[in-house]
Amino acid sequence: MSAIAYTVCASLPDEPTAREYIGWLQGGHLAAVIRGGAATAQIVRLQTSSEPIQIETRYLFPNQQVFDRYVAEIAPALRADGVRRFPPERGIHMDRRFGHLVFEDRATPQEPPTP
Repeated sequence: MSAIAYTVCASLPDEPTAREYIGWLQGGHLAAVIRGGAATAQIVRLQTSSEPIQIETRYLFPNQQVFDRYVAEIAPALRADGVRRFPPERGIHMDRRFGHLVFEDRATPQEPPTP
């Protein structure tokens, strides 16, 4: 079974909202998703030349079964909390995507060159 990559992209109207959103993610939301089955979590601020500010939260789940359990059992409460804190009425839009990880390559630690 292949891993599942899950991304939530938040469009945020201004810098104070972006700081609040990132603080919420770091203040326990990412940890809750990891407790719910994700193996990794990352916050990425996309480079854009104008607003809205784009923040991607990227998760990697070990397989479809773990991801499906997360979506069915864990995600509803976490999403409800997110919508309560960051509703569309505040100019916030969330987009979710997921897919099967096809390939991953990681850098291997290398010895420093000898003088």
